[in-house]
Amino acid sequence: MQFSIDEIINCLDCEVLYKKDSPDLRNKKFNISTDTRKLQKGDCYLPLRGENFDGHNFINKAVEIGAIGYFTQDKFKINKNADFVIYVKNALVAYLTLANYIRNKINPFVIAITGSCGKTTTKEMLYNVFNTTFKTHKTALNHNNEIGLCETMFLMHDDTEVVIVEMGMRNLGEIELLSKYANPDIGIISNIGSAHVERLGTLKNIAIAKCEIVKNLKKDGVFIGVDCPQIKENISFDGKIIYTSKDEASDIVVSMDSTEFTYKNERYKINQSGEYNVSNAILVIEAAKLKNIPIENIKQGFLNYKPIEKRWEKTEIDGLTFINDSYNANPESMLAVLKTFLKVYPKPLVLVLGDMGELGKDEIMYHKQIGEFLSQYDDVKLLTVGNLAKHISRNTTLESLEFKTNEECAKFIVENIQKGSTILLKASRAMKFEQIIEYVGNMVKL
Repeated sequence: MQFSIDEIINCLDCEVLYKKDSPDLRNKKFNISTDTRKLQKGDCYLPLRGENFDGHNFINKAVEIGAIGYFTQDKFKINKNADFVIYVKNALVAYLTLANYIRNKINPFVIAITGSCGKTTTKEMLYNVFNTTFKTHKTALNHNNEIGLCETMFLMHDDTEVVIVEMGMRNLGEIELLSKYANPDIGIISNIGSAHVERLGTLKNIAIAKCEIVKNLKKDGVFIGVDCPQIKENISFDGKIIYTSKDEASDIVVSMDSTEFTYKNERYKINQSGEYNVSNAILVIEAAKLKNIPIENIKQGFLNYKPIEKRWEKTEIDGLTFINDSYNANPESMLAVLKTFLKVYPKPLVLVLGDMGELGKDEIMYHKQIGEFLSQYDDVKLLTVGNLAKHISRNTTLESLEFKTNEECAKFIVENIQKGSTILLKASRAMKFEQIIEYVGNMVKL
């Protein structure tokens, strides 16, 4: 969405430090950019400031590129080559306020989704289902922080009818802030798990943080959450609440490429393997019913759904099949993926497991539990990478090997793993497990 300078002044608590005496300036419309690498001539530059970066250092560069004007938190930063300079106390708050202005001006139906895991998958399912019936917009990839919320609103078309916003958090108060500026009609929590327990200390604190999604839910809005005690004990909302459970589904059939199930006498099929996806899908079904989306459209939306990068992503290299589910990992998602993989894929099977991050003081215990879980299986090869993942291999009866680097692991795969094997990659994002596939591909070419 484009703004005029008057629109910005009316929207924000700001001060115009400098403005050229130009009769045309008042009528000019411009986009707002926070990144000089993407800034186009005629854009207005909004320099964000964080712990490890300061966009104010690039104000002069932005003007050189052709920025029509810029915001600043520093009153002394005035470059008169720009057409105008606007002072704000906090650039991020200004960005969020403008995003909220867009949200209210276009006025779409807003669905907010959070959860310890599965929120991006649920967001993508929601998008595909709602897009069968409404002009729908969504958070890109997993851009689920304050900046991502603003990007989502700024990229929304004027005719958008539904916007789906993913909300992530690392500490208390963050989802409440996102909810404030998104002002959702529906709030969804996919689950409560141990992701970020290192920062928040306990599962209860994680639940409290996730339940902040209802803090600014519309009074006539609806909260939808999985039926679990952590949510029920911490949710505080006077409006309509819907709790869902995977136990309400029946006849679940999981194959290598899909999941089918029956829910309330209707049969659904998702183009992704994994029984854990049923829980996400039920949340989507209940949200869709609130907007009177026909059942056949819901079913088609699930068929339209495709996992995003590094989520159950299949790659074949020289007779080896890789299933890359390494976008992120915590104990709950690790167990869910392992159960599906070991159930539906034919042998020979190889597990490549890496560190699960941000698990706090009990991180070794969580990794040991994964190893103990795997002891019920046999004839599966286990490879681990990382200082924490070694506790998986050291606490299981599976044949296992430990590696310090992704490259060492890839070399072993190329030289030792039997052709026809299917290899699962699962670890936290910081482990960069996509490198293993890249290394294998390069080694095979040599």
